[in-house]
Amino acid sequence: MAAWGEVTERSFQRMVVKPDWGIESITGEDGRDHLITVEPIVSRPFGDLIHFDVAGRDPMDRRVLLVAPMSGHYATLLRSTVKSLLPDCDVYVTDWHNARDIPVSEGKFDVEDYTLYLADFMRALGPDTHVIAVCQPAPLTLAAAAYLAEQDPDAQPRSLTLIGGPIDPEANATDVTDFGRRVTMGQLEETMIQQVGFKYPGVGRKVYPGLLQLTSFMSMNAERHATAFSDQIGRVARGEASDRDPHNKFYDEYLAVMDMPAEFYLSTVKRIFKDCEIARNDFSVEGRKIDIGKITKIAVKTVEGGKDDISAPGQCVAALDLLTGLPADKKASYVEPNAGHYGIFAGRSWRENIRPLVLDFIDANSEAPAERKRTKPRAKHANKNAAA
Repeated sequence: MAAWGEVTERSFQRMVVKPDWGIESITGEDGRDHLITVEPIVSRPFGDLIHFDVAGRDPMDRRVLLVAPMSGHYATLLRSTVKSLLPDCDVYVTDWHNARDIPVSEGKFDVEDYTLYLADFMRALGPDTHVIAVCQPAPLTLAAAAYLAEQDPDAQPRSLTLIGGPIDPEANATDVTDFGRRVTMGQLEETMIQQVGFKYPGVGRKVYPGLLQLTSFMSMNAERHATAFSDQIGRVARGEASDRDPHNKFYDEYLAVMDMPAEFYLSTVKRIFKDCEIARNDFSVEGRKIDIGKITKIAVKTVEGGKDDISAPGQCVAALDLLTGLPADKKASYVEPNAGHYGIFAGRSWRENIRPLVLDFIDANSEAPAERKRTKPRAKHANKNAAA
């Protein structure tokens, strides 16, 4: 009973607090430890562009913007992804805010606002940037790149890597897409949307609670999660568990959830999943249609997991067909056969297989790359379409 209480208490504690990044230093090529400072570059009401500044390190060739999902978890869900990129890249991340803490006076935030935020972040970093979008933001990142290609071509990033995102949700159905198809918008608004209480700065704001999203995620693999917690209770009872054992490392982050603005959640379901506006190249921002075919210079690579049960294979690679103005040698794709959704941006599949391919792709599409700050030789065939 004591072990059950300990595991349960830890789980509920994680649901109400934003985790720290916990990345204090890295070892550089010079063999010295370099301290990490997380600093905001662009601050906005609904999210910041943050930079992982590595003290005492020479400027890096690879400047990477990692677009974190706004799907119920904090950007720290990508902690291991950030740690794996820091030795080789200058890393920037979109750090989305918990909607319960944003005053109503800041207004709405929907998929169009999200797209404009991404365009502004890319603009702030300049054209010598390589963007990596993980899961949910993939379609809107593609739209933001197309927006810049037409409105501000000098601010376009050099490459765009889309990892496990629902570009075309109907390309290969999953429980997520089936849910979006069978539930009406009225039902969603009635059953999923709540109002922030007086305890938080965002009092009165309508949100989609992170706990509801967590419940949805866990219900997709309920038996696996139940077994994991049952086994952990046994380990605690036997004295075999530790503060940072594999179970706690995973669930400390997985259980940390944040609320999303109601209009963002509802417009995502309506416009991305139900109406498939990105898949049909019929997405607009502030009344202006965005044509993905206008992308003619940004190299684009898609990455999918063969066992992804959230964004199944076929959903993300659909982006390449929309890029009608992009030469074939600027398109690439890759499927990691045995990886699930989490594995394609964290874990062994990312570290050993996907990350090296992404770095090769970045190098192959960099302007006059300097070799001195590269840990691997520049790949000659990184822009290869390896889709099944």
